[in-house]
Amino acid sequence: MENLLETFTERRGELWSELLNHLGISVISLLIAMLIAIPLAIWVVRYKKVAEIGLQIAGILQTIPSLALLGLLIPLVGIGTTPAIIALVIYALLPIFQNTYLGISEIDPAIEEAADAFGMSKMRKLFKVELPMARPAIVSGIRTAMVLIIGTATLAALIGAGGLGTFILLGIDRNDMPLIIIGTVSAALLSIILSSLIRWFERAKPWQSMIGLAVLVVLLGGSGAYSAYANRQQTITIAGKLGSEPEILINMYKDLIEDEDSDINVEVEPNFGKTTFLYNAVKNDQIDIYPEFTGTVLETLIDDESIDTQGLSEEETYSQAREKLQEQDQLTLLEPMSYNNAYALAVKDDFKEEQQLESISDLASIEEDIQAGMTLEFIDREDGLRGIEDLYDLDFETSSMEPALRYQAIDDGRVNLIDAYSTDSELRQYHLSILNDDRGLFPKYQGAPLMSTEFAEDNPQVVEALDKLGGKITEEEMQEMNYEVNVEDQAPDEVAHNYLDDNGLLEGDE
Repeated sequence: MENLLETFTERRGELWSELLNHLGISVISLLIAMLIAIPLAIWVVRYKKVAEIGLQIAGILQTIPSLALLGLLIPLVGIGTTPAIIALVIYALLPIFQNTYLGISEIDPAIEEAADAFGMSKMRKLFKVELPMARPAIVSGIRTAMVLIIGTATLAALIGAGGLGTFILLGIDRNDMPLIIIGTVSAALLSIILSSLIRWFERAKPWQSMIGLAVLVVLLGGSGAYSAYANRQQTITIAGKLGSEPEILINMYKDLIEDEDSDINVEVEPNFGKTTFLYNAVKNDQIDIYPEFTGTVLETLIDDESIDTQGLSEEETYSQAREKLQEQDQLTLLEPMSYNNAYALAVKDDFKEEQQLESISDLASIEEDIQAGMTLEFIDREDGLRGIEDLYDLDFETSSMEPALRYQAIDDGRVNLIDAYSTDSELRQYHLSILNDDRGLFPKYQGAPLMSTEFAEDNPQVVEALDKLGGKITEEEMQEMNYEVNVEDQAPDEVAHNYLDDNGLLEGDE
């Protein structure tokens, strides 16, 4: 409990910011869904076959997994708030459309006939009879949609849209239960408050509802306008993937750039999402820079099946990655850092000694006893489990797990083999050993700033600042910094600044 209160106190400013962001995304999505679903439902009431088709389409859209839907939207509209809102609108359509349609279509025919007998026009009957009688059903659909939106909006953090999901994802990644609780409870409370507010709209008089809605729109619009005004000057946006290491690196980038030119305004976006999300973001100029790895470029981002990374040296891997990025997407990869954050297979220290394991090849002798827990990405990669099965002729039982959960699983004894990165702090935290990749499957993974070539040419001072990290940071140093953030709960920006300061890379601190 004490740890929870301490985390809440430290992050209350960040929590308030993400809460407002979550609220804004949710309310905007709900309003758009209402503007689409309610008029459409009113129109199809008199066309039952069309209504059935509409209900089926809305139902099908709602069954699409949220991550899959976001993945489909990214190539079309990029990442950030826009795809998040589109996805949330799609999920909110069914309950609003369905309840509006049922609320109106199930009105007693005798009442409809009475309204017609009084000579009411279609529009007058709609607003004086049908909508008032269907109001409870419509509001119920809106409330259901709002609850659905609040919960689903937590995934917006995966594509850089922020919100309370940032706390949940960060908590899962760092195995930090207070962060998960804060994000989850905040989302639940927001859902309860908005549901109660919608219930008030249902009971309020029409003029009260209109005033309340207008105030809400003005507040949200005013917040967005102020944000746009406050950030009207050109800024450099640096984003990072999920995890402590990317967050440390982007804060290093920020410090180096601002130290080089104090007039530059730098914004960092930690926990922005997965590799492909960030890559699309930098290609579409939604962000300016993010840290990427040379091996990831060749294995995942370059569309060239002829590339073979096995046996390539660090210099050859970087040279090919830089050349291919320029040819394919006019992107520039700056000089990489020293450390190689390669994929690896890890086991507990005592298990390694007990089974006399030194290399991946040694796993063949205990193949039937292996219970592996690995990330879905590693399982599906040619330089991951697929490559291990082919190159090492191994076939063992494997379960897919989230990155942080696999460390908990091996510590609890539920699995005895996991995939890892060579700079993970958890290797030290959970007393794990990396098995030697004796047949050279894993490519070299050196981190380097990735940006568009146009941005690099327009901002030579930024390139000069970031090049100071070229050849710096060893694997031991990176692992230690990750440990300071994940285990010792130090702030990533402080850890980043301390490294730069200790190594004389900041001129302003000399």
